[in-house]
Amino acid sequence: MTKTLTITSPDDFHVHLRDDALMAAVAPYTAKQFKRALVMPNLKTPITTVDQALQYESRIKKSLKSESHFQPLMTLYLTD
Repeated sequence: MTKTLTITSPDDFHVHLRDDALMAAVAPYTAKQFKRALVMPNLKTPITTVDQALQYESRIKKSLKSESHFQPLMTLYLTD
């Protein structure tokens, strides 16, 4: 019986990728470690609409290498 468990494509269920220069530093590292991540929407201007989430997802993907298979799972900021 095997005594180890190898997770080959882990997920991060709470990640803050931020935006701009900080995102450029954090997103590639996150993409290297995880297959998918639940992206928190509380930026300086919170992500509150689907359109904003799609734009943020696009910025995240642009910050990654083209061969990256990372999938950001977008969320909306619903309360104050």
